Amino acid sequence: MFSIFKNIKDRAETFLKEKNCITDCLSKSEDKTGIKKRYLAVGAVSIMGLYLFLMFCSCFVLNLCSSIKAIESPNKEEDTQWLTYWVVYGFFGISEFFSDIFLFWFPFYYVFKCLFLLWCMAPFSWNGSRVLYLRFVRPFFLKYESAVDSVFSDLSGRAVTAAEMHKNKLM
Repeated sequence: MFSIFKNIKDRAETFLKEKNCITDCLSKSEDKTGIKKRYLAVGAVSIMGLYLFLMFCSCFVLNLCSSIKAIESPNKEEDTQWLTYWVVYGFFGISEFFSDIFLFWFPFYYVFKCLFLLWCMAPFSWNGSRVLYLRFVRPFFLKYESAVDSVFSDLSGRAVTAAEMHKNKLM
């Protein structure tokens, strides 16, 4: 476990000794403040990480609470808005799962992800989840709805058959 942290520390130390735009900015900040660039880098990374963590958590908690309020309200439009958001978020999560290995290399990817998710849950009619649902998700689903339904009915039939076979073996 400690070897992982030592490896990260060694890589960071090597990076801070290289000549590039980041180390140039850190060196200038070190000259002006008297704080070692190692500590400036750790501080900057910590602040950015904390910001992204809190932003993600607050977005998730806000979405969760808003969804519960929508379920409990008699207003169908709220239900539709938040169900649309969660459908788009699900598609985004699936696509991100397969592409995250490439996306994390882009600078500020996680900042743009947070901004994207804020746009998706924004409380106006042209928010991201509505736009993406109407342009991409809905047409795709309607095109393949019958195939999806047949796969699910086939799977549920096989699950019932397997459960009955297992039940008969136990008896």
